[in-house]
Amino acid sequence: MPYLLALLLAASLCSTLSFASTPTSCDNNTDCIEVGRWDIGIALGYGNKTNPLKDFEDIPLYAVPTLAYYGDSWFFDNGNIGYTLSEGENYTVNLITTFSNDSAFFHRWDPSNIFLLSGDSNHNAVAPLASTMTTRTAKDPKAIGELENRNFTYLGGVEAFIYTRFGIVHATVAHDILNVHGGTESKLKWFYNLPLNKWNFEIAAVLDWKSEEVVDYYYGVRASESLYWNQAYQAESAVNKSIEFTGQYVLTEHWNLLFVARYTDIANEIADSPLLDKDYTSTYFVSAAYRF
Repeated sequence: MPYLLALLLAASLCSTLSFASTPTSCDNNTDCIEVGRWDIGIALGYGNKTNPLKDFEDIPLYAVPTLAYYGDSWFFDNGNIGYTLSEGENYTVNLITTFSNDSAFFHRWDPSNIFLLSGDSNHNAVAPLASTMTTRTAKDPKAIGELENRNFTYLGGVEAFIYTRFGIVHATVAHDILNVHGGTESKLKWFYNLPLNKWNFEIAAVLDWKSEEVVDYYYGVRASESLYWNQAYQAESAVNKSIEFTGQYVLTEHWNLLFVARYTDIANEIADSPLLDKDYTSTYFVSAAYRF
C-alpha cells in the first residue's frame, strides 16, 4: 500500500510547515482524560480479530476495558507507563513502556487482545490459542511440529507527538527490555479526529517497523519445530502497514457507542513464514461503552 507511505510523509511535512494554534481540542468527552483523575471504563459488545497464523483460531472480542491516569508528568494508559520529558504547544515527548502486538496471535489473553484501544499489561504466562498445526512426520519433512512458546515482552523507549491542523503525527521507537527477543520496533502513525455533534470519528494510517530479531522470534521456525523450515525461511526486518477507523457516539454523560475497524497489510518478510497462511489481519468491534 504505497499510498500509506505517501500519506504519512505528507503529514510529517505538513507538521513542519503549518502548526495549529492549539493541539487537538478536548471538547469532545469521548477523547479527553482529566489530569489527576482515573479514567475507568468498559465496552461490551462483539468483534473479531483475524489470526494470520496457520491453523490458529481467530480471536473473539466481547469486552474491552479502559484504565488510565494522567498526572502532571507521569501517566498510566491501559498498561503503558510513561513520563513526559518535554511538551509545548505543538508537541509532546515521552519516555514509555509498551508491548508488541505479535504475541497476541499466539495467546488468547495477551494484553493487546484485551486493551484493544491502547495499552499494555505485564503477563508472561498466558493461555495459548488452540492450534491444529500438523505434526511433523518422516514422510513429510516440510510439516511443522508442535510450536515452542512465543512469549509476551515489554518494550521501553521514547515517543513523540506533533500536533498540526492536518492531524497528529505519532512516532515511537522501543526496544525489548525483558530480553525475550532483544529486538526493536518503531512506529509512525498519522491520525485525524473529526468531532461532529455527538459523534467523534478518527482515521489513522500506520507504518510499523520490526527488527529482524522480532520477526525471527515470533515468525521464524525453530529447529525443534521443523529442520527444513528452520533453514528454508530466514527472517528479515519488516514493515507492516495499517489503516484504522474509530467512531464514537455520545449517548449520555457515561454511555456511548463505540465502533472500531482496523486492517493490517502484513509485510512480505513476515507473510513468507510457513507459520502464516494470510498476509493480512483485520479487527472489528461494535459495542456500548460505559465510562465511570
